[in-house]
Amino acid sequence: MLHETPGLIEAIRSRFAHVDHCPCQGPRIFFENAGGALTLNSVVETSARFAAIPDNQGRDNAASHGLVDMIAKAKADLTVFMNAPAGQFFVGESGTELLFRLIRTACVNAPRGRKVIGSSIEHPASRSAARRWAGIAGLDYVNVPHDDTSGMVTAQDYRACLTPDVTVATILHASPVTGMAMDVAAIAREIRNVSPDCIIIVDGIQHAAHGQMDIDSYGVDGYAISPYKVFSRHGYGVAWVSDRLSALPHDQLIGAPAQGWEFGTRDTGAYATMSDVVAYFDWLGTQVSNSTDRRERISAAGRAIHDYEGHLTRAMINGTGNLPGLRDMDHVTILAGADNPAREGLVSIVVRDIPSEQVVTRLNAQGIRTHTRKADHYSGNVLDPLGLDDCIRISLCHYNTEHEVAQLLTALKEMTA
Repeated sequence: MLHETPGLIEAIRSRFAHVDHCPCQGPRIFFENAGGALTLNSVVETSARFAAIPDNQGRDNAASHGLVDMIAKAKADLTVFMNAPAGQFFVGESGTELLFRLIRTACVNAPRGRKVIGSSIEHPASRSAARRWAGIAGLDYVNVPHDDTSGMVTAQDYRACLTPDVTVATILHASPVTGMAMDVAAIAREIRNVSPDCIIIVDGIQHAAHGQMDIDSYGVDGYAISPYKVFSRHGYGVAWVSDRLSALPHDQLIGAPAQGWEFGTRDTGAYATMSDVVAYFDWLGTQVSNSTDRRERISAAGRAIHDYEGHLTRAMINGTGNLPGLRDMDHVTILAGADNPAREGLVSIVVRDIPSEQVVTRLNAQGIRTHTRKADHYSGNVLDPLGLDDCIRISLCHYNTEHEVAQLLTALKEMTA
């Protein structure tokens, strides 16, 4: 694991901005990674450098040629990072905006009377888009209920709702409320078994920071991420689309290349910062693997991240040192169960007799950053069936430490109404 290599966690933390200090608050522990991960120092530097360049792509000058080369490099880097040898990558406004575009394209090209399928665990980024465009395109929306106890949906759950006339499907890779990862490849196989030509689109926004993206193995047609949740910055999203989805008529300028998806002049700095993210995963792979193959190093980094975050969440749930874990605190309830192997770096809890907003405020006063999830349009689909008005989301990444977990447990152990 990462913490078993001397000096590696310190080397990791040194690559991120504000890893233990908020520029507004001062010293703090960052357990709000699902709301937006920390930013690589290299991303900060790259963003500033490209923001100063006045030239645009597509001109006959050295700066413009350099920008075009940088975009091509970033797309090649993303191909390796997410293992997508076919199809294409492009950037847009945000991960949510891109999901709407992909789902809209799939729906408006589907024959009227067919079906769109999705699950109740999904973030509204995909769920809202699918329901909206199903209605506009004259399609029936089929909801796959998730399991409230485990906080996830399975291939078997999808299978029970599938019929051959399902033409569009959406899948959530990981829940930002429960923290559980779905088996995208298994769900996609079930969909293809019943409806081989279905267009399948995946929301990978929450999953991306935890590594191990492997688009080629999923058998899907679209995948979107939000870079600010995977160590880059706000202001753009990244999507991958299959050649099959690109071949469908979609929004574009008259006379533009038929396979194009981008509108207007894109921010080259956005693409360049994704190259920084890929370079970071590659560097981490060199610390945990001896492979000379870049994709293998990135995969090794993803596995190491997953294993270490599992170690941290187990410490949080089961305790560390002499501190009891969340499962042993009578006043704390863990959503989706204490022993759930699908968990990815996130634990949501409620504290008895204390509103979640107060818990977050008290933790913040002690320099521990967490977040309240309310039963609103973002999280009501998960919290309402549990009879909860809100919960506290504790989300971590591989730059967090067991010592930080211990400080959180100390604060929660002493927290009473």
